[in-house]
Amino acid sequence: MSFILALDQGTTSTRAIVFDRRGRVVSSGQLEHRQIFPRAGWVEHDAMEIWHNTQEVIGVALARADITRHDIAAVGITNQRETTVLWDKRSGEPIHNAIVWQDTRTQPLVDRMAEDGGRDRFRDLTGLPLASYFSATKIAWMLENVAGARELADAGHLAFGTTDTWLLWNLTGGPDGGTHATDVTNASRTLLLDLASLQWHPELLDAFGIPASVLPEIRSSSEVYAEIEPSSLLRHVPVAGIMGDQQAATFGQAAFTPGASKSTYGTGNFLVVNTGDAPVRSENGLLSTVAYRLGDDPAAYALEGSIAVTGSLIQWLRDNLGIIDSAPAVEALAASVDDSGGVVIVPAFSGLYAPHWRPDARGAILGLTRFADRRHIARAALEAVAMQTLEVVGAANADMGTPITQLRVDGGMVQNDLLMQMQADCLGIPVVRPSVSETSALGAAFAAGLAVGFWSGLEELESLWREDRRWESTTTPEERARLRERWQDAVSRTLDWERQEP
Repeated sequence: MSFILALDQGTTSTRAIVFDRRGRVVSSGQLEHRQIFPRAGWVEHDAMEIWHNTQEVIGVALARADITRHDIAAVGITNQRETTVLWDKRSGEPIHNAIVWQDTRTQPLVDRMAEDGGRDRFRDLTGLPLASYFSATKIAWMLENVAGARELADAGHLAFGTTDTWLLWNLTGGPDGGTHATDVTNASRTLLLDLASLQWHPELLDAFGIPASVLPEIRSSSEVYAEIEPSSLLRHVPVAGIMGDQQAATFGQAAFTPGASKSTYGTGNFLVVNTGDAPVRSENGLLSTVAYRLGDDPAAYALEGSIAVTGSLIQWLRDNLGIIDSAPAVEALAASVDDSGGVVIVPAFSGLYAPHWRPDARGAILGLTRFADRRHIARAALEAVAMQTLEVVGAANADMGTPITQLRVDGGMVQNDLLMQMQADCLGIPVVRPSVSETSALGAAFAAGLAVGFWSGLEELESLWREDRRWESTTTPEERARLRERWQDAVSRTLDWERQEP
């Protein structure tokens, strides 16, 4: 068996990617799923559509590699985190569309809970602030607002999962004995996990009104969960690794030691810094989370800077404003001018995540004059991605006490050379792109491969990492300070907007 297959269930699409022993992509299949927006601030996915797409992309990836299940040693899963699915265990049918991590409908619940203890009410236990971002509020909303949900839960018929759990359960039998489990990285994003014990915490369950019976079993990130059910193209292949997408990207970047970091440029941006075998409590707006756990070994922890809107800002320029015909076209358009002409975009479509955690913020385009045109808006959009990353890198430097000296990057947007140069310029440190940019899928493959002996250990995985390109800063400290000051001024003007809406 010469290959590992990774399932990468992301915010906009689902992919199956086949990797060889050198960590190289052999083949892939990909399908996008619908983005459902029932109201302003609400974002949903059809979980059944995601499951059907998963089955199809597995077939595509196997066919393109001209291999069968007999060539696959194990399957790893990586996924959009926090996105919440509730389903009836008897039928396998979701009781509602999946509520996506970007969704803000639960903000009133968050506000009520924050009245007793503030936004950091559960931070000591979970490493997380109270926010609509995390899964617990989404579960609570469904239990209270979907007809019959509470009764199903009380009867023991309801199951919760982020999309890793949803795929695992279906792959391993669904209603006929499917494995209902998740890994510690995904569990650490729910607001229900005790970071110290790595178990669901009764106090948190009580606070959100969530019965323990709906929750999956918590397992490590690298172990054999179960074999895939007999009717699948991958029948009897073990599912042997699960990691949330940002932790998987960190693992795929070989960030195995304290201080090692990466930033992923996807729908949102996510900086993750390895903090070793103990969680570090952030004083600067970052999240404490689990980085990974390999089998029975102690868990590794991380600090994370979560940014809600980066790649989705470019999609917005394409789909809502029609400024570009395709996402890659933004680079040429932005490069056709020397600067943004004074335009600044703060894409607070769902409020601001790290390091601000301001749900009241809303997006703004500032500095418009008659001189500005779509080229300047395109360039300002790329600058917004770079400046938001600058903020979370600064927060991580303050929390860790030692500065990040180079930034490893991955995700779809890192193919944009102009953006990568902007990032190096505003950070003042090298930005490094690996030869394999699909690091979330690679990290899931690594986790699964370690569990079945496909790879020998972390040293071998580290030897597989290769640099593709690096960008060095070309700006002065004075210019970086000017950009930072203008960005901070723009951010301040987006705050407190939500309460002004009718």
